[in-house]
Amino acid sequence: MNTSISTAYNYKVVRQFAIMTVVWGIVGMGLGVFLAAQLVWPELNFNLPWTSFGRLRPLHTNAVIFAFGGCALFASSFYSVQRTCQTQLFAPKIAAFCFWGWQLVILLAAISLPLGYTSSKEYAELEWPIDILITIVWVTYAIVFFGTIMQRKTKHIYVGNWFFGAFIITVAILHIVNNLELPVSFTKSYSVYAGATDAMVQWWYGHNAVGFFLTAGFLGMMYYFVPKQAERPVYSYRLSIVHFWALITLY
Repeated sequence: MNTSISTAYNYKVVRQFAIMTVVWGIVGMGLGVFLAAQLVWPELNFNLPWTSFGRLRPLHTNAVIFAFGGCALFASSFYSVQRTCQTQLFAPKIAAFCFWGWQLVILLAAISLPLGYTSSKEYAELEWPIDILITIVWVTYAIVFFGTIMQRKTKHIYVGNWFFGAFIITVAILHIVNNLELPVSFTKSYSVYAGATDAMVQWWYGHNAVGFFLTAGFLGMMYYFVPKQAERPVYSYRLSIVHFWALITLY
């Protein structure tokens, strides 16, 4: 690949997400160590509601999954989709909004969860204003990612982008369906589902969030960076397509 094409890539937003991946990884895992210590020495909650295990545990899971893992997925998908499509990111300003919007989501989570503002749904604890912001950021993420694929200069779509694409679409559906709620104030809402239905929808979300946020997305990352580091092409490209459809249809 020639230098003129390489220098046209948008690495700024990739670098920003990569830096915040490290930052949120340290914060999230440090918080996990603190919570583990609380199980041994309960007095570490300092008799304050904001530092209690019940409030900080959701913050820890959100920090590790959505702050650390999310930033890693944004960075790797924005990097690899440019390289495999041999084109710049579509709509660079929207890509920049993805970064700042996602950091705002994380910051609002870090404020609201210790204060006790929660929807009580595991891995989906954030209240309705933040849910709306997540939806907006995720839609812009999809626009940038799929817009880049549409303007690609290569004939085929690399398998890693199939996994990233499935991850983006599925997480959007999961988030919207699971977080349908009726606001009663700016900081409180109730799910539109009742009783057992609410529990089933919640763990349909929880199960598939693991399958697509923590599996499909990271497989897309693997399909780009493992061959790159090994300096070898993917062994059996046809088998990688079978792998994709097996995950999509059977998970």
